[in-house]
Amino acid sequence: MTPGDEHDYGESTRSDEGQGYGRTRLRLPENDPYGGARRSGRSSSRSLVPVVGVVVVLIAAIAFANRGGDDSSSTSATGSTGTKPDAKSTAATGTKPVRSTTGGIPSGFAHTQQGAQSAAANYAVALGSTGMFRTDSRHALVDTVYTTTAAAKLQGAMDQAYSADFLAKMGLDADGNAPQGDTFVSRVVPVGTTPRAYSATTAEVAVWYLGLIGMSGTSSTDPVTSSWKTWTFDLQWTDGDWKIVSDQQKDGPAPVPGDDRAATSDEISKAIEEFGGFTYAR
Repeated sequence: MTPGDEHDYGESTRSDEGQGYGRTRLRLPENDPYGGARRSGRSSSRSLVPVVGVVVVLIAAIAFANRGGDDSSSTSATGSTGTKPDAKSTAATGTKPVRSTTGGIPSGFAHTQQGAQSAAANYAVALGSTGMFRTDSRHALVDTVYTTTAAAKLQGAMDQAYSADFLAKMGLDADGNAPQGDTFVSRVVPVGTTPRAYSATTAEVAVWYLGLIGMSGTSSTDPVTSSWKTWTFDLQWTDGDWKIVSDQQKDGPAPVPGDDRAATSDEISKAIEEFGGFTYAR
């Protein structure tokens, strides 16, 4: 699932899954893949690592499986005028994002525009997790966040895409586990959401997010890197909750990178263990 390529399984048209970062190769000290490397404000050209080709194949496989999806239309979202947001649009609403969880994934979102935005943000987090790299958890996750029809189209194609060969190129074993002593990182961190369209039965919501992907460990040659994406979800109100019908991603908008010192592998592993994720609300 990272920088330089899409973190989804879609193309320019809607698709029914999300996950696939591309990667950039970084020049790092020999002793520690993370040790003390600093990012320059002006980035030099970087070559893509071999895994990019595998991710492209994965994206194509899922996109192919999703052709001929739902063509239902939705009405224009109220307040989506393209104007600069005011203070109220980013203020806390005081409304709880969810009423319950299903398999550890937030569920029971409000039947409102705000509920649709909260669902999209939480689903992006789930689809950007390491659970997508393990068969059982991936099946449960997809069945939970997608409509029944969409999930049925995705499962087989995704099983083929997440092959043992693909997982090996990510540094994982055939079951999606990292080598002993290493920590595989895959996270989506939503920065904001915006409604593109909304009606009582459908919604289109875009999630702007920061993605993290890579292997943290002293022997890792593929350190954790970041990327910025916008993930757009077509949602449908079904069985008392918002579910994904289709989705697509595009790069950016990405801010100018700072000159922060790159953390060591130990620091990254410790941070991943100590800092949990959030339940997002609008």
